[in-house]
Amino acid sequence: MNADVLIVGGGPVGLLLACELKLAGVDPLVLEAAAGQERITRSLGMRSLNARTLHTLGLRGLVEPLAEAQWALFDELRAGREPAEGDIVDGLVYMLKQGMSGGHFSGLPLIGEAGNRVPEMLMLKQHQLERVLAEHAAGLGVEVRSGCRVAEIADEGDGVVATLADGRVVRAGYLVGCDGGRSLVRKQSGIPFTGTSATMTGRTAVAELADPGALTSSLRAPGGLVNLSLVPGEVATIEFDGGPAERDAPVTAEEMQASIRRASATDAVVLSLETGIRYSDNTRHAETYRQGRILLAGDAAHVHSPIGGQGLNLGLQDAANLGWKLALVVRGQAPERLLDTYTAERHPVAARVLRNTRAQVALMRPGPQVDALREVLSEALELPETRAHFIAMANGTDIDYAPDTPHSLVGRFVPDWELVGRFVPDREIEGSGSEGVDSEGVGWVRESLGDGRGLLLDLAGSPETRAAVKGRGDHVRVVAGAVDQVDAAAVLVRPDGYVAWAGTQAGLAEALYAWFGAG
Repeated sequence: MNADVLIVGGGPVGLLLACELKLAGVDPLVLEAAAGQERITRSLGMRSLNARTLHTLGLRGLVEPLAEAQWALFDELRAGREPAEGDIVDGLVYMLKQGMSGGHFSGLPLIGEAGNRVPEMLMLKQHQLERVLAEHAAGLGVEVRSGCRVAEIADEGDGVVATLADGRVVRAGYLVGCDGGRSLVRKQSGIPFTGTSATMTGRTAVAELADPGALTSSLRAPGGLVNLSLVPGEVATIEFDGGPAERDAPVTAEEMQASIRRASATDAVVLSLETGIRYSDNTRHAETYRQGRILLAGDAAHVHSPIGGQGLNLGLQDAANLGWKLALVVRGQAPERLLDTYTAERHPVAARVLRNTRAQVALMRPGPQVDALREVLSEALELPETRAHFIAMANGTDIDYAPDTPHSLVGRFVPDWELVGRFVPDREIEGSGSEGVDSEGVGWVRESLGDGRGLLLDLAGSPETRAAVKGRGDHVRVVAGAVDQVDAAAVLVRPDGYVAWAGTQAGLAEALYAWFGAG
């Protein structure tokens, strides 16, 4: 088996990365160790996709099938519940449909403004997300092999070799570890993984309670946290006990019952337990995301408490940032130094998430001092500026990859402008003589990024601007049109949706070379 890029781990991060590579003309091979029950177990609990992740997935047309999966799940949840005034499911459905849910910060709700054009949050199970991404991957022709456990990796300088548990050998130009917090790829690559040890133990299980109505969700339970999931039968606890002594042994009904009783100070009885997992707030960060031809993404690069639901989103954003860059390098269209921007851009983003998840854990500890602190923060969140700051932080919409660049657009995710005016087909740039077509209401800018190429927006109708991309048509698309109130004659957008450059003709050639190579 050989591939351009070997991806170890076929969860959401590995699948999205594989899709981005394939879209850019590179052949990845995904090796996933788990199969069957293992994949089902890791789907315990609800997963939330935040605003920036939905913006990113929207570039590839994936929001609609994910939204369909979400509403199918909520239909199931509502079908199994008795109608009740103030029902939590109905309330959540309303907020999601209005685009008002900005997530939460340590259980304190972050409610945004209603009326967004696209969803700002989706909630679903991990297996639903994986199914949509797997279908997208299959449509692109990505090869995914389940039940393939990697035992050893080696960077040989001109390529990477992976040896599977059954003795088979796979060779590739590059290898990306998307294999979770206890990543074999990270460990064998020698990348340091530093941080802080666990202070809490979380458990989530599918369990049958003797009296389900006697137990209620509480963020401020006497011994920690108790949460009855929207999914019938799922129950979660968090105890601030220094972390789990054992991570891998099966969770038993007796263990879950004891945890519920300690956390809630009730006499809850667990009759049976179908499956369960343990987790903690162990918080660690890889010092670099790249060592030679080996790279890390997702939990392999950073682990933290799941409180706040940012980990999955952080990993998916890693994949979007890395995919197009690695593809250009593999194809020989850009120098290897482009890969250095992956760590440079994503490491600070993860560091900030690790900081705010540590803060969220601190805010969940029981006790009157923390109660008072939560009351003070709740008051602060009533202020529009404070609430907007926390919503942006929780959703990744405040990310700026180029904070020291003079132009305010550069380094930020491209606004979803509506382009009107003249659309310029790629064939005109290649000198075919076509004059293009006139069209009113060309559409939204982000829709022009669907094929995985970069995008040069010609906002001034300049032939010189459009000619600058000649020879790069396979990885930069040109669109000309008008956008209201944009202080730039042209805008260069990367395949991941972030603005690489904005201005007049001066500097465009340099920006194209820096981000897309010599052409």
